[in-house]
Amino acid sequence: MQNTDLILYNANIYTLNKKKPKAQAIAIKDKKITAVGTNQEILKLKTKNTKIINLKGETVIPGLIDCHVHMSAFAHSLQQINLCNITSITQLQQKLKQAAAKKPQNTWIIARGFDHEKFKEKRLPTKFDLDKAVPNHPTIITRVCGHLSVANSKALEIANITNHTKTEKNTKICKNPNTGEPTGILLEDAQQLIMEHLPDPNEEELLKSYQQACKKATENGLTSIHWILSNPKEIQLIQKLHKQKKLPIRTYLITPIEDIDKLTENGLYTGFGDDQIKIGCVKIFADGSLGASTAALQSPYTDNKTTRGLLVNSKTKLEKLIKKSQKNGFQTAIHAIGDRAIKTVLDALEHAQKEITKKNHRHRIEHASVLNEKLIERIRKLKIIISVQPHFVASDFWVTKRLGKKRARWTYQFRTLLTSGIRVCAGSDCPVEPISPLLGVWASVTREISPQERISIDQAIRMYTINAAFASFEEKIKGTIEEGKLADLTVLAQDPYKVHPHKIKDIRVSMTIVDGKIVYKRRH
Repeated sequence: MQNTDLILYNANIYTLNKKKPKAQAIAIKDKKITAVGTNQEILKLKTKNTKIINLKGETVIPGLIDCHVHMSAFAHSLQQINLCNITSITQLQQKLKQAAAKKPQNTWIIARGFDHEKFKEKRLPTKFDLDKAVPNHPTIITRVCGHLSVANSKALEIANITNHTKTEKNTKICKNPNTGEPTGILLEDAQQLIMEHLPDPNEEELLKSYQQACKKATENGLTSIHWILSNPKEIQLIQKLHKQKKLPIRTYLITPIEDIDKLTENGLYTGFGDDQIKIGCVKIFADGSLGASTAALQSPYTDNKTTRGLLVNSKTKLEKLIKKSQKNGFQTAIHAIGDRAIKTVLDALEHAQKEITKKNHRHRIEHASVLNEKLIERIRKLKIIISVQPHFVASDFWVTKRLGKKRARWTYQFRTLLTSGIRVCAGSDCPVEPISPLLGVWASVTREISPQERISIDQAIRMYTINAAFASFEEKIKGTIEEGKLADLTVLAQDPYKVHPHKIKDIRVSMTIVDGKIVYKRRH
């Protein structure tokens, strides 16, 4: 008899495998699932060397996958000042003052996570607000969406941002309309004018912060993530963590389109790598965010009639980038939030796919927040994967004010997309939102924005499992619990199918298993 490494039994197992949807026990050997069945069937496979775990009725589901996470930004955010719970500019100033009191003058203050929609002043902060709090420290604070930042005068001075500073098309340094003086508010790529002056952490600090971020991911039940890279250097650091046996999670790497030439020169393409670290998509931006009012809309914003947002790349440029990606063997993940951006992306994808007839590109649109019936039908016909971030429906409480009732009805169309036969996967967009997939499941099934778009618990879990595996060409090795697939499992203290939907967000992760090894275990 072949040795079995691990047996989980006395469990409430949802396999998501149609042939055997429920089970009590799982056997694991050499990092793979070797048997799924009843307690009696599986316990017969134990040998003297088998580790046996009695789960005492806890729930097991396929290992959860986050399809959209900025791990480097998440790692950095764990070291930065957290502004998520700030509810006024006065409170913001107090928090920055407290941070400055602990630092020598002229050292940077870096903070993230504010949402000005929560402020009692109902406006964005400016450099003048920051100057009052931290006049002697260069300071930058980034909105929760990551598409808008505010810098104080000292930071603007270091970056040499003045009345005369110009930016690329479709990025913006906000200025006083009468004087031309920068207000400190920076949109989209204009933020990089400040970011490039921030102190760089050393390699040891980066590795430690990445390790901490990965640990947080496993604590939330994640076994795989689609890691959005900031630059190609991160790949080396991820590999180094893996060699040091400090990478507890599988990674599907999403690289900025700007780095495609470097990838191609090194013989890399989508799917290159192994089950632990794999080259995934190249990421292309089409627009900004709803929170920063830079998502590209067909009609002006309801709460700001002067703008329709920013289209970062034209249809011609998008088509050129998609063709280049296809030619070099890359899947694309295209950030498009507004309906104008999504239409532009679909136009570009349609033309690009006609030129290269490969059927299995599995191109993705990330977010696809503001839709309509025509766009959904085009997405279906083009077989585009939609990568959504369900917790947006909980945090974007202001969306009706921003878009008006009619367009708000067509935001975050989870149910309509799924019932239209479109493949929908899910992620967090962390650190924009918490990294917990269970929060995403909860938001999907209890949403208040367009409640008619609520989906079932099973549909929500599938977005984080089998659909997520499909989005990375890995549905044959992960996403369900069945013989021959990787032994990636998430063990939950409560059954998400049976608790009240509003209680899903409170379910605790008991154990996270990757390759048949326990990478996280909750302390009871």
